[in-house]
Amino acid sequence: MSDFRMPSLGADMEAGTLVEWLVKPGDKVKRGDIVAVVETQKGAIEIEIFNDGVISELVVPVGGKVPVGTILARVNGATTAVPTPKAATPPPPPPKPAAAAAPPPPPPPPAPVSRPHISPAAHRLAAERGIDITQLQGSGPGGAITVADVEAAQPTQPAQAAPPKRRAGFDPAAMRQAIAAAMSRSKREIPHYYLSQTVEVSAALKRLEELNADRAPPERILPAAIFLHATAQAMAKLPELNGFWEDGTFRPGDGVHAGWAIALRGGGLVAPAIRDADKRSLDELMAAMRDLVQRARSYGLRSSELTDPTFTITSLGDRGAESVLPIIYPPQVAMIGIGRIVTRPWVVDGAIGPRPLVTFTLAGDHRASDGHRGGLLLAEIERLLQEPQTP
Repeated sequence: MSDFRMPSLGADMEAGTLVEWLVKPGDKVKRGDIVAVVETQKGAIEIEIFNDGVISELVVPVGGKVPVGTILARVNGATTAVPTPKAATPPPPPPKPAAAAAPPPPPPPPAPVSRPHISPAAHRLAAERGIDITQLQGSGPGGAITVADVEAAQPTQPAQAAPPKRRAGFDPAAMRQAIAAAMSRSKREIPHYYLSQTVEVSAALKRLEELNADRAPPERILPAAIFLHATAQAMAKLPELNGFWEDGTFRPGDGVHAGWAIALRGGGLVAPAIRDADKRSLDELMAAMRDLVQRARSYGLRSSELTDPTFTITSLGDRGAESVLPIIYPPQVAMIGIGRIVTRPWVVDGAIGPRPLVTFTLAGDHRASDGHRGGLLLAEIERLLQEPQTP
């Protein structure tokens, strides 16, 4: 027997409200299944289970608001069949008298229909619009069907009135207060140090121009993807900046899982994870970023996406400031701020000319790393952006 508890979805969460159970007692579950929906200041989050078994009891009823760590359900562990001892071989039976021919065996049961890989938000949108997801081609990572794929499809049956979005309990003001509390804790407990590096990115932008030459606008790779690509690869080489400070010691991440900060409509901010970002191509990173933004703004994120980041990036984009000083999101030990691209005079090979520049800023936790190692991280990001050979 194991307990399924209210997860912590970040340092800014103290409690959550259970708004929907997606399982019932007696249901079999496996690791990664979505079993409930919890409302926090970040909106409705789909909660995954992390062990196999059978649901034996739902402890918290729908509508219950409980602190992080509260038991939500009890799960019986997966049972393993015990092999039956092999009996001694009996003597052969006597021959049977002739009988009428036996009836033909029943036809074999139909093979199970495979379910396409589809994001939860896309699945809900397809149901609302009457779209058969088995007929869709996914454009997301690994062929996953995204919200954009559903929006581009034609309904196969008359669409019914869409139910209201699951936003009960979402309060931008409360979310701001929760974020402020987490950031206050961060500045109070974490000895921050800051380093910044202005990077000349003409080679990176030229590389993007080449990659985007024959692509339609919705398929183009944005500069944010190549900045993420370089940052994640650099982070893999400086592991003391990629992980968590917990119980007085540093715990390295089990991979480079980049939290990508997303501004929500109506206010607020979330930073879900792009897992193994250092191992993904630019196309895969761009698809993952688009998918996360769509699902974050339609309240379709999973709990693991909010708990997995090993560091966070906040990119202000082309409408933001030239630089940003980030505040580390505990228990992470580093955060990268990326300003907008600006054109400034710059010296290259002894000559001054207009060049595109981007300022990268590192906030580091002095308990886990120091300025020397942080400087190496920024230098590696600069090298990768000035030699953008990786697709």
